[in-house]
Amino acid sequence: MKLIEAVIRPVNMDEVKTAVQQLGVEEIGIEEIMVSRPASQDGKKRETMFYRGAEYVADFMTKIKVEIIAADNLVGKVAETIVRIAATERKGDCRIYILPIEETL
Repeated sequence: MKLIEAVIRPVNMDEVKTAVQQLGVEEIGIEEIMVSRPASQDGKKRETMFYRGAEYVADFMTKIKVEIIAADNLVGKVAETIVRIAATERKGDCRIYILPIEETL
C-alpha cells in the first residue's frame, strides 16, 4: 500500500474526489493548507490586499491537500487521474507525493 498526497487548487477538489472514487478508492482525506507563493520572476509587483484597514502582501495562497491510501495496483491510475484533472500551466498547481506505508493499525 502507498500513501498518495496531492496538493491541488480548491476549484479542482470536487472533480478529483469524484474521479478517484470511481477508480475504487473508498476513503479520501482532504485538508485546507496555506502554501507560500513563488517569488516574482518577471519583476511584477506582488498582489497586495487589505485586512482590517492594513495593507499586506499576499505571500500565501490556499490549496487543498488530498490524502489517499491506495493498493499498489491503483497508485499509478490514481496519480494519473489527479494530474489529468488538476495540473495546469502554473508552477505548483498540482504536486503529488507517493510514500510507502509499512504498517497500519
